[in-house]
Amino acid sequence: MKTELLAPAGSMEALKAAVSAGADAVYLGGAAFGARAYAKNLDEQEILSAIDYVHLRNRKLYLTVNTLLKEEELEEKLYPYLRPYYEQGLDAVIVQDMGVLKAVRSWFPDLDIHASTQMTVTGSAGARFLESLGATRVVPARELSFAEIQKIHRTTNLEIECFVHGALCYCYSGQCLFSSLIGGRSGNRGRCAQPCRLPYEAYDKDNHRMGEPGDRYPLSPKDMCTVELLPEIVKSGIMSLKIEGRMKTALYVATVARTYRMAIDDYFENPKKYEENIPKYKTLISQCTYRQYTTGFFFGKPDENTQIYESNTYIKEYTYLGIVGDMNEEGLYNIEQRNKFSVGEQIEVMKPDGENIEVTVKRIVDEEGNDMESAPHPKQVLYIDLGHPLEMYDILRRKE
Repeated sequence: MKTELLAPAGSMEALKAAVSAGADAVYLGGAAFGARAYAKNLDEQEILSAIDYVHLRNRKLYLTVNTLLKEEELEEKLYPYLRPYYEQGLDAVIVQDMGVLKAVRSWFPDLDIHASTQMTVTGSAGARFLESLGATRVVPARELSFAEIQKIHRTTNLEIECFVHGALCYCYSGQCLFSSLIGGRSGNRGRCAQPCRLPYEAYDKDNHRMGEPGDRYPLSPKDMCTVELLPEIVKSGIMSLKIEGRMKTALYVATVARTYRMAIDDYFENPKKYEENIPKYKTLISQCTYRQYTTGFFFGKPDENTQIYESNTYIKEYTYLGIVGDMNEEGLYNIEQRNKFSVGEQIEVMKPDGENIEVTVKRIVDEEGNDMESAPHPKQVLYIDLGHPLEMYDILRRKE
């Protein structure tokens, strides 16, 4: 079974970046029933277009329906929500609610159903039960080791998809009530307020406060990174390597997807080549926002070193400037700007094949054809000359 690289697409821009960077499939949420209600998410027409876009490039698209539904939502809203996507050729739905699983299997018998990590499948018995209900793939709880995942692989016919990179929840996904409790926003309805990333006062066993108020983050986990673990991932039976990040920028998605694409291809071409290139992968994957890294639960229960106690902020080495679009009749390239940059400034072009090119901004022109010295307004549509030929979906970034 072919190893799949699965990337997040919180926006159409991120989707195109993921596909350009080599993702085999993308997952995204729509206007309802997704576990990332505060992502940009795509509307119905955008999702229909996205399905065509990925299929034309021989990729797949999975739709998240991974929240818990209320009775009237399941009975009255879910079917008309899903039907247009099914008719357009949607490849699979990712579900949490058992009622949703049963309904989708009844309504759309040939549509693949992926059991979300929100279902908290922690062993082979639970996986076999979901298989008996019609699930075709399982995303086990992130708290499983390679040995436990391998047992699911040996005892079921399910495809296994696992998160291999990105942010981790402090609690079992789908079981956390903390956000609801202190913020009135349910993580199981797609509205997690991320209370695990907030500062708390921490006390030692003798009831002495540790540090100053507001400078301890005892619930904030490190990010997962497994780019050096591909042999173990493949051996365990994981066939889909999933990148977390539907709230992240196109720069993040492209950087991470491009690096894992390179690593996967190198590994299957020549394992020795892969081993030799691990330092390169680690360097490349750090060229976007990230926290300190951990391998999660893959080798067993993590210890205190998997937490970040002093800060919840990202490490940021590059700033995302925009993604390249069409070229106009003057030979200028269209972008929708994301952060300020100026004429004369040195920036980088990030190519899907792994090449990074340093260039100097020669010219910036607005939509009316007026030359500009800088581009200070986010989301401004611009035309630029970097003194170098570009291609659609090249990523522009600046080293900080």
